[in-house]
Amino acid sequence: MTAQRRRPPTVLAMADEVRSALLDAEALDRLAGAAETAPGAAVTDFADPRYAAALARAEVLLTCWGCPPLDEAALERMPELRAVVHAAGSVKGLVTEACWRRGIAVSTAASANAVPVAEYTVAAILFAGKRVLPTAHTYARERGGWGFEVLGGPHRGNYGRVVGVVGASRIGRLVVERLRPFDFHVLLHDPCIGAKEAAGLGVEAVGPDELAARSDVVTLHAPALPQTRHLFDRRRLALLRDGATLINTARGSLVDTAALTEELVHGRIDAVLDVTDPEPLPGDSPLYGLPNVLLTPHVAGSLGNELGRLAHAALAELERYAAGLPFEEPVERGALDRSA
Repeated sequence: MTAQRRRPPTVLAMADEVRSALLDAEALDRLAGAAETAPGAAVTDFADPRYAAALARAEVLLTCWGCPPLDEAALERMPELRAVVHAAGSVKGLVTEACWRRGIAVSTAASANAVPVAEYTVAAILFAGKRVLPTAHTYARERGGWGFEVLGGPHRGNYGRVVGVVGASRIGRLVVERLRPFDFHVLLHDPCIGAKEAAGLGVEAVGPDELAARSDVVTLHAPALPQTRHLFDRRRLALLRDGATLINTARGSLVDTAALTEELVHGRIDAVLDVTDPEPLPGDSPLYGLPNVLLTPHVAGSLGNELGRLAHAALAELERYAAGLPFEEPVERGALDRSA
């Protein structure tokens, strides 16, 4: 006889709007095959008495954006909880020390979420090289004015450009990989990466000041840690070349917003900012109206049909757990101190 496949009791913990967007019909079928669950509802408050019985027997939490922190009080309501499968990136706002004390296994879909961020970044790098932001502004202002003068200038074009990548994170490494087909020279700064490993990645390892001074485009992919706060402060921003572009899809705290605003208002550099500090910026921030700034509301990560990639990455982990296999993308306690 063939043993019946185990379907661990699983509770969804995420905003209801997230659940609807994350789990389409195909994902719901896969979830039903992997776990015993009620996918029509998602928990956003672990103290809500409506979910007490389901939480009391839950072995797995399938989480995403909108899940409350798993603190001691929450875990007391889930005595059988053994695993958290997070269908998104960072688990820092979700997983607490109480989870590690309980020995709860944690998985993340951060690798899946890294893909669209890397795609956004590469698009921003290519647009930066073509000077799309200022060119589009001039074209709109002049209502179609165009001449051969756009062909010239040392700060226009992608051939032989120098791209500086800050952080050999999942996303940073994907960006490096996706830049290989282009005619770029890529610099990398990461305190954990030496010259030999950088050479294996096809990049040149440099310090942060050298990266800032040599790069035509700087793209940030470092975690938000005390030692990375204002990594690009007033002094380091001043090292950027005239006409350089700063791209930030990581964390707003990596950049001194006041110093960056001054540089951008003066028009010396350009910026593509998917994250800011604070987020969102105050309504009177001049960055909203500058022609050399592209502001997007934290959309580099997964959205729309890209959520399907997150869902199926998480469901694959749930299936591995149900089969008694280790997670493909586990989160280790020690790694959280170095991650986003």
